Amino acid sequence: AQGPWVYLRVADQEKDPLFWNTWAQRTLKNALILQKLNQNTAKNLILFLGDGMGIPTVTAARILKGQLSRQSGEETQLEMDKFPFVALSKTYNTNAQVADSAGTATAYLCGVKANEGTVGVSAAAVRSQCNTTQGNEVTSILRWAKEAGKSVGIVTTTRVNHATPSAAYAHCVDRDWYSDGEMPAEAVQAGCKDIARQLFENIPNIDVIMGGGRKYMFPKNQSDVEYPGEKKHFGTRIDRRNLVEEWNNRMKNKELLSLNPNSVDYLLGLFEPGDLPYDLERNNETDPSLTEMVEVAIKILKKNPSGFYLLVEGGRIDHGHHEGKAKQALHEAVEMDRAIGHAGLMTSIYDTMTVVTADHSHMFNFGGYTPRGNTIFGLAPMLSDVDQKPFTAILYGNGPGFKVVNGLRENVSTLDYEENNYKAQSAVPLSMETHGGEDVAVFAKGPMAHLLHGVHEQNYIPHVMAYAACIGQNRDHCMSSSGASSLSAALPSLTALLTLIRLFC
Repeated sequence: AQGPWVYLRVADQEKDPLFWNTWAQRTLKNALILQKLNQNTAKNLILFLGDGMGIPTVTAARILKGQLSRQSGEETQLEMDKFPFVALSKTYNTNAQVADSAGTATAYLCGVKANEGTVGVSAAAVRSQCNTTQGNEVTSILRWAKEAGKSVGIVTTTRVNHATPSAAYAHCVDRDWYSDGEMPAEAVQAGCKDIARQLFENIPNIDVIMGGGRKYMFPKNQSDVEYPGEKKHFGTRIDRRNLVEEWNNRMKNKELLSLNPNSVDYLLGLFEPGDLPYDLERNNETDPSLTEMVEVAIKILKKNPSGFYLLVEGGRIDHGHHEGKAKQALHEAVEMDRAIGHAGLMTSIYDTMTVVTADHSHMFNFGGYTPRGNTIFGLAPMLSDVDQKPFTAILYGNGPGFKVVNGLRENVSTLDYEENNYKAQSAVPLSMETHGGEDVAVFAKGPMAHLLHGVHEQNYIPHVMAYAACIGQNRDHCMSSSGASSLSAALPSLTALLTLIRLFC
């Protein structure tokens, strides 16, 4: 019983008031240092987006991180916990009390709240109505950074044309229009573009793109390089275009370079036909972790003397919750936290603003008066006083974990509730669990991070980040005494190329 043993060992020092007083005084001294605000100009901007990472997920991931290191878990610090400034973000869409990932992405990337299901367009655009696209496009902070001469990158564990990353470059009235193969014929005929196509056409030369979704880049029925016999992974494009080949040909130097970030300026890594595997199921030899992708991205992007903007999505936290698989979701969150820590080691708080947040929450929670050190995936310490059966600490408000046996709630003690794909019990049966509507946390460090405080509308986030970096609308405060912008001109990029379709190291 690892948990109780850890608890007893920790509890001895915790019985002494000096332990708590010393810890609090140390925290107070650190807080007093923050009175001297970091008002530097941010050369670099990094946004870590935990898709579906509500506050209960953050807390549970913290406990899991500690328990993976044989600690009790509750007192553990996530890397994001160490950020000095924290705010709350109101996640609703313009037409939805409980948001989706597309409308929220438009908010925290483009600075404008939008309708659910739409990316990179204002609330004047109507989902799935192609003719409401034109004239309602809104631009993202990734574009603002690129126009200011910075290098820009997108790293995700989902498809690179999924809801979160697509709002950084696309203007689309339907998040599901991954390729023209998923679009209604009338929308294609009316001139609307699929999201994969917009990835390569809207913002020329995005420096780093890493994630999944390669099947949307290839002609319909073209077999996949990694899974040649599986039809579900075949190409989907009706227009027969090969977007990867087009991207490759557009670069001046067509040679495939070595996997050395120091000799690469542009990187396209599409590691799966769809989403990347869950971290618990990842092949360490062939599938990159989020931390590994972030490391390579920063090494490439930081070569630009004008700095960079990097969007990093831990996108499968959301998928784990939708499937009721809390263990998958929480391990995804722990891995994203590891990537956050690694990015911190590669950058400096003096010139890099880092923000960690979520797009929305989930109907996920944990409770039941569990004792200190109780495994996060374990049982509550009592039976229900209604049906006299045990229950796990982790539960969902709705989702696929609802199950009735002989007219009664299933007895979880007969199941392996710590198995990777165990579906935690839910109150309401649904094939897919839903998002939650509560506010989510925003963690910030680096230049101007103090501007993220209190409770804010979600669309406030990119305005703060742009202000910190002197890009986008807010530049007046960045002018030097001579009247010239403090941003240095972007150096012409060397034209180097690395196309990764399968392997990564």
